Amino acid sequence: MPDSEPLVLFRRCTGLDRCAIEAFARKLQKLLGRGREFRCLIAGDTTLCQLNYKFLGKNYPTDVLSFPAEPGNREWGEVAISAARARSQARRFGHSVEQEIAILMLHGVLHLRGMDHERDHGAMAQAEGRWRKKLGLPSGLIERVRA
Repeated sequence: MPDSEPLVLFRRCTGLDRCAIEAFARKLQKLLGRGREFRCLIAGDTTLCQLNYKFLGKNYPTDVLSFPAEPGNREWGEVAISAARARSQARRFGHSVEQEIAILMLHGVLHLRGMDHERDHGAMAQAEGRWRKKLGLPSGLIERVRA
């Protein structure tokens, strides 16, 4: 993506504290980025469903998707988050939608860094837990699934 694009792109989602989300994305990029950037799209379920189908062949919306950049690229890649899923999960787990978006963004960025909780024997879960604590976030995705 060209440098002129924002770090976080909001598409058809309202009622979010955009400044807080963008500030978290900048913080995450600084702490985990190692000099590399990522971009984040926050959109509705329809967009996440389309992306999930196009890239993974799964015809349903999901909460977060990660699209790593090609090797040698100066960026980590892109993360897409469903605002609707984030709202629902925030209600379910008793925290703000902005906190849920931060949890999803952290999870997505760890995937961009090459981690895979389905194959890494707990390494991503440990990393996510450490970063959640450092960033003051509630329980993360992997932790919720295991509970």
